[in-house]
Amino acid sequence: MSARSAAVAAADRWVDPDDGIGYPAGEVHAWVPGHNETVCGLSLSRSQLSRFPHVTWADVQPESGRHAEEVAEVCRRCRAAQGARRDERGWTRTNPRLRPG
Repeated sequence: MSARSAAVAAADRWVDPDDGIGYPAGEVHAWVPGHNETVCGLSLSRSQLSRFPHVTWADVQPESGRHAEEVAEVCRRCRAAQGARRDERGWTRTNPRLRPG
């Protein structure tokens, strides 16, 4: 599976009023056309995800994407599989053994 050429599967869709084309919205996942599951392993039909073969993975990234207006969440596992850097994590590690005071 070539994850670098991934398109998008999403939980919802929105239609651009200017051109009438549907784009992904809500939670988005990377998907390789020709496969029935996302890069992170979710089944498209069981998860009720819509396919968007005309939208590339780079276009739904909130920080730089063209079609990210309605994207609420990007799958962390798909993002990692697509080559996200480790320092781009959405969480920070804390040591539970160190208590203040």
